[in-house]
Amino acid sequence: MRKLTNEEQNKIKLLTKNQVSLTLIEPTETGLKKSIMDATGSVRNFLKSENIHDYDLQNQGPDNKILIPTIIHTGFKTIKSQASLYRPLTKNGDPRIWFYSLTKIADPNDIVAITYFDDAFHVFNLTKLDIEGLINSSIHNPLQELINEINTIENEVAFELLAMVRKIASAGPIPSLVDADTSVGRTLETALGIDINSSKQPDYKGIELKSFRNSRTNRKNLFAQVPDWKLSKFKSSAEILNSFGYEREEDFKLYCTVSAITRNSQGLNLRIDNDIKQLIENSDKPEVGDFVVWTLDKLHNRLKEKHKETFWVEAESTRVNDREYFQYKLVEHTKKPITSQFDLLIDQGIITLDHLIKRNSKGKVVEKGPLFKIKPKGIELLFPPSESYSLI
Repeated sequence: MRKLTNEEQNKIKLLTKNQVSLTLIEPTETGLKKSIMDATGSVRNFLKSENIHDYDLQNQGPDNKILIPTIIHTGFKTIKSQASLYRPLTKNGDPRIWFYSLTKIADPNDIVAITYFDDAFHVFNLTKLDIEGLINSSIHNPLQELINEINTIENEVAFELLAMVRKIASAGPIPSLVDADTSVGRTLETALGIDINSSKQPDYKGIELKSFRNSRTNRKNLFAQVPDWKLSKFKSSAEILNSFGYEREEDFKLYCTVSAITRNSQGLNLRIDNDIKQLIENSDKPEVGDFVVWTLDKLHNRLKEKHKETFWVEAESTRVNDREYFQYKLVEHTKKPITSQFDLLIDQGIITLDHLIKRNSKGKVVEKGPLFKIKPKGIELLFPPSESYSLI
């Protein structure tokens, strides 16, 4: 695909701000004449990630062609159409896509945007269409209606959860359930009726809840992820503990933060190897060296899975008669983390890793991490512009 113009980039930013997930395709002169376009990697990934179509599962030949209803937007009117998704018998069955009537709105090398809503593709010429004008128009139009509907549905659960959190906040400070660092989150989740468990899935209908005390500048938890033991020199948390742990009261433990910027007191640090797409943890002990790895693909997927949509809830902490109380005050609502930024933020020491391993008096090894954490200033670097809501 050709390089996007500044105007085209600004249109995409506007659509993204309005919750529109899309992919792009650039029809060629030959493609428009022959009514055929390659389903590029980005198009295939979009179709698969949105659970629309998986070319890998499609057999070759005309009998296996898939037709999907399509609406082509021309501004204040639309064209009813169809999309054809198929793999020909020739050329190794390279994936193809075509939108009937596309030639009515597109010239060669225009950038065509494709989104999917209400069981149909919606297609429009990103190069030529006045996206901002149509969205803000005082005259109702199909593109404006589409974006308003997407916005409403995308935010429905968020507004539902926000109303619940506001109701809790309006009742005033609530007593902590336990005396622990994690109590700020556990107390809110219990008040919301959310079961406390170790699931890797988001907390409420696809939205992750992360609560924190506003008096602290502590790092915020992103997710927990064990190394890829098959690719690692060490094969268990117990091996890490045995090599770098220390005695503390009745436990033998390794509670430490590991960064890409500097080595910690155990001689541990992180580094990213972009050639093999791995995050590597290294020891300054010559006999150990690199001892565990994570694939960047796995970490990116965990980030997207855990933080597709997140409420970061800020609470004011007070103590009354030696018991902590929380007044929940602010929600920062983030969506769709930028995975490429994850690697950069590790390199910059803004995202770090915490080991939380111990062997108790009975000899059992317990691992609560490794936890990937982010410094407060990193939130706005990892996520697109967010929305903030006052609770009181």
